[in-house]
Amino acid sequence: MKGPQRLLGAALVSCALAAAGVTAGPAYAQENQLWISAPYETVLPGADADGDAPERSLAVRVSRDVADDTVPAGRLTVDVSEIASFARVSWPANCEPESEVKAVCDVPGMPAGTESVPAATFGLRALPGADEGASGYVRYAAVAGEATSHPAETRVAVGNGPDLGLSQADHQHGLRPGSKTSVRATLSNSGNRTAERTLLWLNASYGLRFTQRHTNCEYREHDTGTSALCVLDEAVAPGQRYALNTGLGVGRNALYERFDHSVEPYSDEALAEMRGDWTWTRGTGAELDLRPVAAARAAAADPDIDPQDNYRAVMLNARNTADLKLGGSRVGGAAGDTVTARVTVLNRGPAWVASLGAGAAVATVRFQAPEGTTVMGLPEEDCWTSEDGTAPTTYYCKTPIHLHDKASYSFEIPLRIDRVVRGAHTTVATLNDDPELSIRDFDPNLRNNSARIVVN
Repeated sequence: MKGPQRLLGAALVSCALAAAGVTAGPAYAQENQLWISAPYETVLPGADADGDAPERSLAVRVSRDVADDTVPAGRLTVDVSEIASFARVSWPANCEPESEVKAVCDVPGMPAGTESVPAATFGLRALPGADEGASGYVRYAAVAGEATSHPAETRVAVGNGPDLGLSQADHQHGLRPGSKTSVRATLSNSGNRTAERTLLWLNASYGLRFTQRHTNCEYREHDTGTSALCVLDEAVAPGQRYALNTGLGVGRNALYERFDHSVEPYSDEALAEMRGDWTWTRGTGAELDLRPVAAARAAAADPDIDPQDNYRAVMLNARNTADLKLGGSRVGGAAGDTVTARVTVLNRGPAWVASLGAGAAVATVRFQAPEGTTVMGLPEEDCWTSEDGTAPTTYYCKTPIHLHDKASYSFEIPLRIDRVVRGAHTTVATLNDDPELSIRDFDPNLRNNSARIVVN
């Protein structure tokens, strides 16, 4: 399993999209190419202590790129020949088996405005005596009218062990700064072995705080929030479900917040990897315990067989504002000199600003070289030029993805003075409508979002 420092902000992929292709045909077939969305992989638990093998479900959808036209009803072909030696399939009512290893499923049409439709949800269960480690692919193809998709696939394997997972908690919006909330999830084991202990990782972003610091957890503060590592001693057996409730305080500086958590069977090695080289401080409050919400059966312990649902992220947005203010500079020199202008983005608060989901810059500034100067050597990782090719060149530079309240970030802009022009200046301004993080949505005063660079 990936360490928590790599989990936070990672894009977790739950499905594979097959690239689309179509045959010659009417306009909709050219514009509405079909895509198949299906789980990238799944692991089938072998038999448990009672000889039963849990069933996994595979949900498949069909979508298209352009939703302007109508796409007629179609068909999804599912081929399970590669897994037939170790797995049994349960077909839904809309799927008609053509043979023991292939079925054709009816797919509803897509009216104008509809981007995707469910195609089939079928069950898979490991056969008695299936070899651990056996694997193969379920393969899919779709057709609707004259539009066809390229094939897609799901890797299926057999494994023995616990399969811990977290349910996806609801995202929260409109939270009041200074209030309290909680993230409620369910921890479950859908494998065929018991997890004797659980290692739980939590991360609350900078505008949130843990309302309790438990004695069986250790905590670490960092630039974007607080992380916790907890060792839970309750055994989680196959079929058992526990309630996991994390209390959070919503800070006065909260705005776009994020809560991440993950679980895996405990091991000394996993705990050491998550600790890394950081310093952690043990909590002093009551011990964090799991509260069962379903009965369980006993079994032996093994590593987690399918970690795809071990990690979840929850967005918690507060009703708050952050006033960004742009500061410029005055520089001077003789012809031939290179001088450094400074542009500063100050966050006057009260909220900090962070794009912990999309990873967008808090602010992107736009400017051109003042008359008689040339921009020299901007950092390529943070700055770029306009692609429209017009003169004079327009430059863009971005901040990091977070900026604390009352903090600032400065750009250094090297300018070569080609000729002295008294009072030469340029305006630097923020782009206020980035779709990934719109300044206009949180900044109550856009009038101070521009500044000047003055040369001589």
